[in-house]
Amino acid sequence: QVQLVESGGGLVQAGGSLRLSCAASGRTLSWYGMGWFRQAPGEEREFVAAIRLNDGSTEYADSVKGRFTISRDNAKNTQNTVYLQMSSLKPEDTAVYYCTNGPDLRRPNYWGQGTQVTVSS
Repeated sequence: QVQLVESGGGLVQAGGSLRLSCAASGRTLSWYGMGWFRQAPGEEREFVAAIRLNDGSTEYADSVKGRFTISRDNAKNTQNTVYLQMSSLKPEDTAVYYCTNGPDLRRPNYWGQGTQVTVSS
């Protein structure tokens, strides 16, 4: 089992920035990729960004390219921590953001509990 704990959500004005963090622990077999999905009210969950832990390569949804950056903490004791730096936030970025983990970046096996991000206009 993998445990994922998100933090860093909150309320921000349009144009502002937030950084989400996700700390992972548990089984190592699913370490291949970590990522972020989001779900807005009345909408389906959608892919936001992901990072492959073996080589650091990344993928982004078109809606966040150039504004969001996913990264991994490379310090030895916190290598299972992943960040999502969000800049130039828009009201349409308002959603619950979920940290994910698994071998398939677009169909993750494990999900965190979610953290709310609200962008006011």
